[in-house]
Amino acid sequence: MVENGKVVPDDQVDLRGVLCPINFVKTKLKLEMMDSGQILEVILDDGEPIRSVPRSIKEEGHKIIKVENMEKAFRLLIKKA
Repeated sequence: MVENGKVVPDDQVDLRGVLCPINFVKTKLKLEMMDSGQILEVILDDGEPIRSVPRSIKEEGHKIIKVENMEKAFRLLIKKA
């Protein structure tokens, strides 16, 4: 959903401190519970999580619509395929 020019996620999950590949598995499970076209916000740690999770999400056919660098973490917005 878009409000005032900003994308508002339909659901969110904070995976800071969660190691690979568990963070991808949790993201995938969350996406499976959502409807096509909905937006999921995922918060990930820097390093391996931000390198691995977006790549795996794209391989699943979903679309990364935004990556935002927060302090010591990243915010992803994923549109479910």
